[in-house]
Amino acid sequence: MKNEHSKASEKADVLIEAMKWIREHRGKITVVKLGGSLMEDENAMMHLVTDLVFMETVGKKPVVVHGGGPAISQAMTEAGVAPRFVQGRRYTDDATLNVVREVLAKRISGNLVEEIKFYGGAAAALSDPYDANVLYGKKTTVKDDSGADVDLGWVGEVTRVDVPRILDCCERGMIPIIPSYTLLDDGSGHGLNVNADVAATQVAKELHANKLVFVSEVNGVRTNPDDPDSMISSLTADEARKMLSSGAIVGGMIPKIQSCLKMIERGVEKVHIINGRLRHSILLEIFTSQGVGTEIVDKRPR
Repeated sequence: MKNEHSKASEKADVLIEAMKWIREHRGKITVVKLGGSLMEDENAMMHLVTDLVFMETVGKKPVVVHGGGPAISQAMTEAGVAPRFVQGRRYTDDATLNVVREVLAKRISGNLVEEIKFYGGAAAALSDPYDANVLYGKKTTVKDDSGADVDLGWVGEVTRVDVPRILDCCERGMIPIIPSYTLLDDGSGHGLNVNADVAATQVAKELHANKLVFVSEVNGVRTNPDDPDSMISSLTADEARKMLSSGAIVGGMIPKIQSCLKMIERGVEKVHIINGRLRHSILLEIFTSQGVGTEIVDKRPR
């Protein structure tokens, strides 16, 4: 009986700790970027989806932006569409874009909506196939060694976000699901393949979100990329810039940190990088004092 009472008290302590953060974040927007590889892990997605439903239930307003790289690659193989790379970047021709739209904006977004409903929440897919597109953009190019522009096909960046439609979704108690797929902002209705990290950054900026959470397969920023125990729980923007310039941050973490710094510069209070394969990682990062990933802030409070 004593042991049972002790366990109940421990649960109460967890709730009391969470209450502080629930009150602090109630009514505020958090943009959650889900990495494409996580979509293939059913166990990880179960915990991530329940985290999102919990956030909305206690008054926070989660907005999801997702990618889907591995699923796109698999779908291209199945469709017999050969990948093409220019300057190390995937070239998006018409056939590739059709796969991107089908996988990202239709299949993955639709599955997320159904999963959220299964766990007791409500969600809406805000993308072109559902006649609820909220991202608009323009084509982008890369530079070759001579400095000339190189075309990447239907690859672009987000230039406009339909903020009222997203906020209306949040106010109706629904979680917006937004794929990293956008329409050209010229009325043509043609699509563009966009980087999910960059798209999430733009959405967070336009929504004036107080948090942006990058959920991937990495525990956070590490002093040694190969050592999970070297993770840094908190960084100031200046410390992150120094790590970038010194070469301490490498690989796919570089664009994530660059996006994080842009969001700090634009007024987002905190940006988080967490491992989505950890059980209930979003809740642990947002609603506990210790967290489980790396948070990047402008300056530490005095």
